Amino acid sequence: MGLWILSQVLQRRSNVGLAFARRWNSSSTRRIDKVLVANRGEIACRVMRTAKRLGVRSVAVYSDVDENSLHVSMADEAYNIGPAAASQSYLRGDKILEIAKLTQAQAVHPGYGFLSENVEFAEQCQKEGVIFIGPPASAIRDMGIKSTSKAIMSAAGVPIIEGYHSEDQSEETLRAEAKKIGYPVMIKAVRGGGGKGMRIAMNEEEFGESLDSARREAQKAFGDQVVLLEKFVGEPRHVEVQVFADMHGNAVHLFERDCSVQRRHQKVIEEAPAPGLSSELRAELGAAAVRAAKAVGYVGAGTVEFILDRHSHSFHFMEMNTRLQVEHPITEMITNTDLVEWQLKIASGEKLPVTQEDIKMHGHAFEARIYAEDPRGGFLPGAGPLKHLSTPTPAETIRIETGVRQGDEVSVHYDPMIAKLVVWGEDRAEALTKLQANLCDYNIAGLETNVNFLLDLSRHPEFMAGNVHTNFIRDYNDSLFRDEVVMEEQLVQGAIATVLTEEMEEVTSAIEKADHYNPFVVESGFRPNYELVKDIKLKYKDQDVLVQVKFLEGNEYHVSVDGNDWLRVTGEIINEGDATILRCNIDGAISNVKIYKNDEIIVIYDQDGKCQFSFEVPTFLNAEDDGSSGSAANRAVAPMPGVLDKVLVNAGDVVKKGDPLFVLIAMKMEHVVKANRDGKISTVSYKVGDNVPKDAAIVQFEVTEE
Repeated sequence: MGLWILSQVLQRRSNVGLAFARRWNSSSTRRIDKVLVANRGEIACRVMRTAKRLGVRSVAVYSDVDENSLHVSMADEAYNIGPAAASQSYLRGDKILEIAKLTQAQAVHPGYGFLSENVEFAEQCQKEGVIFIGPPASAIRDMGIKSTSKAIMSAAGVPIIEGYHSEDQSEETLRAEAKKIGYPVMIKAVRGGGGKGMRIAMNEEEFGESLDSARREAQKAFGDQVVLLEKFVGEPRHVEVQVFADMHGNAVHLFERDCSVQRRHQKVIEEAPAPGLSSELRAELGAAAVRAAKAVGYVGAGTVEFILDRHSHSFHFMEMNTRLQVEHPITEMITNTDLVEWQLKIASGEKLPVTQEDIKMHGHAFEARIYAEDPRGGFLPGAGPLKHLSTPTPAETIRIETGVRQGDEVSVHYDPMIAKLVVWGEDRAEALTKLQANLCDYNIAGLETNVNFLLDLSRHPEFMAGNVHTNFIRDYNDSLFRDEVVMEEQLVQGAIATVLTEEMEEVTSAIEKADHYNPFVVESGFRPNYELVKDIKLKYKDQDVLVQVKFLEGNEYHVSVDGNDWLRVTGEIINEGDATILRCNIDGAISNVKIYKNDEIIVIYDQDGKCQFSFEVPTFLNAEDDGSSGSAANRAVAPMPGVLDKVLVNAGDVVKKGDPLFVLIAMKMEHVVKANRDGKISTVSYKVGDNVPKDAAIVQFEVTEE
């Protein structure tokens, strides 16, 4: 693009805010007293809380599987918009606008994800006279297409990173450009964000497959498979700046956040402000972000993301997210603001309530994203019921941002985030201590989560020192994923908790059956197994352990683990709110730990996080398996629950190790499963579109004689 043409584009973009001002002068400010939240989960709940505080009524939309969700129960009104698949529900802008008009909602808040950066939806809202709580469609378009955004930023004096951002999308051209840039290169979808449609090609041999995978995922997530290429920076930090602009030409920044620690190119823990930055660098980042916002005539809340060299602290523009970010609460915590309140007021035509000089930064905040996923299994997402959920107690310096309750299900159809734990402290050390303590109090059972991983990460010496970068998890993999060893103390606690909870269940059952049942009287001293030795078989990971419990008087026991010496133990169960506490004395060492038990598991929550034991080893028989074909070497299974998006082989095909077999879509991410050996396909047990459970055998190989 020529410099003159580009200057005209920039002038047009910078005038958009003034155009908004002319449309919305003080005499024509539109009052918002009802808002439709076009989203789900924790962000919908977050928007509704502020709306309720401001006296603004909220309208929820929900898919078939979300009918009983928390955001539906929080809203003043709620309407079904279709099946579970987002493409048939939360991405149906036409249905959402119909409901907005039906309910006479003056505005639509898109949250993040789904329609939040959809140009066509923003334009349709304007056409229908419904306020879109976000920037002008032109800003979404320019910043959503990464090649365009980089050209605009470069002209505005915001440094950009080397790459290829042009229209020729032939594989031949892309390969040639990648070679010019030099490997490794980052392949990125020009639209969207959140790590979708993003792959790293380390060398020319990986390029073709990485390109195909990035395009497929981008097409599904954003309806556009156009990509750009960037030089992959080996050890960057990911630092982003929160900006806000009104319709009257005013724009400010609210300092920066560090979001460097990531897995699968997605953030897992964030903090504000970024550690180790000088006040001069902080001011430079903020000023660059405001220039970026003004260059596109921005209005509302946005985030300008930068790649920051961890050593030199030089920075380059990466992209701009034209919406509220997942991690906005940490900015609110250090600036004492409510950005959703600002969004509602700015969208109605009001001016920013502050100038740049008014915005002060105080303290430090962390946000930990709690996901249903298996960190030790490559962070693969999971799904299932939240059979037990006990959280820290919210306070002025502790926020629990969630859209689920105990008993709800984490659905395979949407993002696997369960909650965000947000804490604030006077400085980084205090905030980090609070984060660690509150992670210990975030207790979940029923599915695998990343809470233990977050706890280990927050305690890692390098993280505590603030030495964060985007390769942190990879570089410290061995120390973050140490061998899991169960302690004798935990086994004793598990056995005693099992005995005590079973006794309580038997007492309750006996009283309920008695003719003189009185629900307010429980006789103490009931001991169905008095003077007996009970064998309790606990399984920890792949380890089977026999714990013997000998009943003494009152609440005293002798306990032996795997035939070791008898330990003298006392124990009692205490109920505190939604938590069940085991108070246990083992040979004079007293501990108080939270517990959860059902028919299959007993869980101990202590200072090291969650320790789970199962009572029996379940045996699963797959209908597809027969005598010899059940071996893991003879089949390819679904690594997580999901929807089978593509089957790349048929029965009778001959494949080589590493050949792709099928593509699974789970939690909005694409996962390609490859052959683990050479062989011939005997059967394909599922078809495209099927919902498949974790470990389901999708493809079977013919059994060969050794």
